[in-house]
Amino acid sequence: MKTVNIDETNVTCSHTRAENVILDGEKVLRVEKHEKLDIFDENTYVLVNDEKMHNGTIEVKMLSRLLPDAPDFARGFIGIVYRVNENGSEFESYYVRPTNGRHPDPVRNSHGSQYFSYPGYTFAYFREHNISGYEAPADIGLNEWIQLKAVIRDEYAEFYVNDMETPILKVDPMKHGKGISGGFGFYVDTGTEAFYKDLKVTVED
Repeated sequence: MKTVNIDETNVTCSHTRAENVILDGEKVLRVEKHEKLDIFDENTYVLVNDEKMHNGTIEVKMLSRLLPDAPDFARGFIGIVYRVNENGSEFESYYVRPTNGRHPDPVRNSHGSQYFSYPGYTFAYFREHNISGYEAPADIGLNEWIQLKAVIRDEYAEFYVNDMETPILKVDPMKHGKGISGGFGFYVDTGTEAFYKDLKVTVED
């Protein structure tokens, strides 16, 4: 497993902005959505430059806060993208909703984390078509470091949160199948101030 530099000079932004900041005495990458996109689960991400993966493992620590102007539906959306193709027209993603993590409403609590596939396979698509298996609860909250690990194998992915021994979500199959490879980076959506550090990856192929 190698440590990957995440710095404002080493990322490419898609409908986001990124900058180095000091948080709790550490240099981290701050990311927020930049341009207005009213559709959820869109291509609002930061891509790490000169990195590519088909199968492997991604680990990162991330922290989410709500922006002062965050709308009521904001959930602190924060996560990763992977297998991003050359022009960004297709990718896979996993993110968490920290405001749902310990919410007393069981419905919101059950929507603590989400897999989606761009374009088209959004959380709304899965819910409207009663397709289960792409969301899971997560014991997380705002303003705390969340350890995320993604294990990616062909059309199968497992996602772990905060050093869990068993995956919080298993996705089989991923919607783009097993054949694609591409870049990886960080996902953010409406109303979120996102921070990332300690990115480590194992690239198998």
